[in-house]
Formats: sequence, structure tokens, C-alpha cells
Amino acid sequence: MAGPIRVVIAKPGLDGHDRGAKVVARALRDAGMEVIYTGLHQTPEQIVEAALQEDADGIGLSILSGAHMTLCAKVVELLKDRDALDITVFVGGIIPDADIPELEKLGVAKIFTPGATTQEIVEWVRAGVGKD
Repeated sequence: MAGPIRVVIAKPGLDGHDRGAKVVARALRDAGMEVIYTGLHQTPEQIVEAALQEDADGIGLSILSGAHMTLCAKVVELLKDRDALDITVFVGGIIPDADIPELEKLGVAKIFTPGATTQEIVEWVRAGVGKD
């Protein structure tokens, strides 16, 4: 049997607000998942490298800065370059509704906007980031 779901939670870019990321990390951990929180101000390269080193099943990006299109595109591109598209990318933060279809086209599996509950996130990660 496979082990627990492993998720990297990351704050890419210059945004310094990490409370939401920490709340989600704790909720996932409390639900029995292994969570690696990378801390503030991570580059897409650092995030992808951490996910590969940790053999992560998913990457959760917390983005409040407005740079979600650029940062998400770069993370997905780096995963593709490393032949690691089996790592599921999901995003939470202040994401305008108009950007959601574009993020999905880029390869982001799920977008959580303000008001998403930790229970909703935990349930989606269990269903959407499980082992193959």
C-alpha cells in the first residue's frame, strides 16, 4: 500500500502573507497527509526542486500578490521540463474569476478562492492528489 499523500505548500514570489498557507498546511497535516511547507519568498525553481526532492504528489501554491498567472505558468513549465507532470498543482489565493479558465488551461488542477474551507481543500486533495 502507498504511503500518505505528500504535499508541498509554497508561497512563491514576494508576497509576505503566509497565514492562509500555514492554515492549509496544518489542515492537510491534521488529515494525515505529509506536508512540506517551504516558507516565504520561494522561486518557482525552488518549489519544483523541493517537490522533486520530497517525492511530492502535489504542490499547493498560495498566491495573494496578483502574480498568479506568471508564477503558476512557470511552476507547471518547470514540472514539464523535469518530466514531473504527475505532480498535481493547485492554487489558493486572490484569483479573479476571469483567470481561472486560463490557469486550468495551463495545467493547474484546482483553484481555491477566498471563502474555500479547509475541509473543502482537504477533501479535494484526498480525491485529486492521490497516488496513481
